[in-house]
Amino acid sequence: MIGFLGLGSMGSAMAGRLLETGHDVLAWNRSPGAAEALAGASVASTAAEALAQPVSFSMLANDEAADAVLSVEAIGDAPGRIHVNTASISMRLAGVLQERFESAGVRYVAAPVLGRPPVAAAGRLNILAAGAPDDVDAVLPHLEALSARVWRLGEKPPMANAVKIAVNYNIIHALEAIGESVALVERQGIDANEFTELLSSTLFGGVVYDGYGRIIAEQKYVPPGFTVTLGLKDLSLAEEIAEAGGVTLPTAPALRAVFERTLAEPSLADADWAAIAEVARRDLT
Repeated sequence: MIGFLGLGSMGSAMAGRLLETGHDVLAWNRSPGAAEALAGASVASTAAEALAQPVSFSMLANDEAADAVLSVEAIGDAPGRIHVNTASISMRLAGVLQERFESAGVRYVAAPVLGRPPVAAAGRLNILAAGAPDDVDAVLPHLEALSARVWRLGEKPPMANAVKIAVNYNIIHALEAIGESVALVERQGIDANEFTELLSSTLFGGVVYDGYGRIIAEQKYVPPGFTVTLGLKDLSLAEEIAEAGGVTLPTAPALRAVFERTLAEPSLADADWAAIAEVARRDLT
C-alpha cells in the first residue's frame, strides 16, 4: 500500500496513475472529497495514517502546506518507512523535512516532477530524484510507473529541489518570451496560432513552446494546470536560492512585476501561469 498525500490536479493525476499501474493507494487530502473521488483508492482519515504506510508520497502546494501536513506529529515514530516528496518546495524546507523524517527513522527522497497533470496521468513525467542511493532504488519502481525518465541528482535531497526551481525559472522566461513575441506580431495582423506553431516547429521545439504556445495563442488559461500564484511562488524560490548562492538574476525584478500585474487583473488572477503573457498582449501596466 502506498500512502499519497495531496490530491490537487497534479496529485490526483499521479495517484490515479499509480492505481492504473497496479499499486494500492491510501489517499489523503485536506479536503476529503478529493480522496473520495479518486476511483479505486482507499481513503485515509488522517495524514498520519497515509504517512504510516511503508512507502508514502506527497504532492503539496507550497512550503506552508508541506510544513503543516508533514509535521512531526503526523510522521510519528515508526521506523523503516520511506517518504517521497514530489512537490516544488524551497531548499530550506527540503533540508528541514529531510531532518524531520530521518529523526523519526524514516528515509526521505526528494522527487519533484516536470510535467502538467495530463502528462502525469499518462505516466510521462520527468522526475528529479535525490537522496541516498539505496532509498532512491527502493522507490524506483513507483517513480518509473509515473515517468518517462527518472533523473538521479545526487545524495542530498535539496539538490533535486534546486534543479526544479531552476527549470521553472526557465519556463517562466519562456512564457514571458512567447507572450511578448505574440504581442509583437499580433499588432501587425499576424495570427497568434500560426506564429506559435512556427516557433515550436522550427527553432523552439519542445513541450514548453509547443504546449504553452498553444495555450497562449488561444488564450485558454482556464482551467489552470499550474496557477499564477504558484508561478510567483516558484519565482520567489529562484530569488531565494540566488541570494543564498550569491547569484544575480537581472531579469527577476521584471518578471516579478509581470506576475504582480497578472494577479491584479481579476480575470487572470486564478488562471494558468501562462496568463502572464497577457501583460504584454493587453498592455496591463
